[in-house]
Amino acid sequence: MTPVAALPLPRGHRIDRVAVVMPANNEEDHLELALEAVQRSADALHRVRSDVDTRVTVVLDSCTDGSAAVTARFAASDPRFSALEVSYRSAGASRAAGVRASGIGVIRRRPPGQRWTPPPWAGRTWLANTDADSRVPENWLVRQLEFADAGADAVLGSVEPDPAGMDPELLRRWHERHPFREDHPHIYGANFGVRASAYLAAGGFARVTSEEDRTLVHSLRSRAFTVTATDSIRVMTSGRTHARAPDGFGTYLRSLGHLLPPAV
Repeated sequence: MTPVAALPLPRGHRIDRVAVVMPANNEEDHLELALEAVQRSADALHRVRSDVDTRVTVVLDSCTDGSAAVTARFAASDPRFSALEVSYRSAGASRAAGVRASGIGVIRRRPPGQRWTPPPWAGRTWLANTDADSRVPENWLVRQLEFADAGADAVLGSVEPDPAGMDPELLRRWHERHPFREDHPHIYGANFGVRASAYLAAGGFARVTSEEDRTLVHSLRSRAFTVTATDSIRVMTSGRTHARAPDGFGTYLRSLGHLLPPAV
């Protein structure tokens, strides 16, 4: 028998608030383009849904480069942007901190079997997650809210490695294993949206160095939330193989690279 606490929660009304969270660890080489892309997406959403309040939180985790200065320039010219400085060295903890800073709240434990009722606003709030080395498409937020309005509790977007500087054979191997299609099986923190009520019910992002996105999606699915996978909001992400997070995207690319024949 399914525990009461595992039942999906009421979705609430149409989304009227979006919180974008972007963790960054020494990403000054990519951050400006990443923020410009999010800004364009927020502008596109405002043109079609001016009633939606959009905020962007950049979580500067243990940064020692110019990432803070890049973020400060955006925050100074666009009130939708803000920065949060932390020292976790953890993608999961950074994302969770960004969500809290967005006003979503703290995950609270409840007795087993007790049904949890989300705050009234949680069903109307959408969390959009990306990374500081990635560039989202202009329709990124618009399309996520279309899925949310159609009943999705979470949206898994696709990603494509930036071919600039990548070994062509490595890129070919990646595409061979990741065909672009709807209902794909992949989970990427650089392209992940979730309703706040579902996020809170599923326990939020775990304080782990990597795979916090997979852990949360597994929790959402185990609680019967509606998770939609799409290629209609493809994100361009860094194709570097020197990974920032253990078992992250860069580590995976490096593992594919190990399959390449030695140079002659």
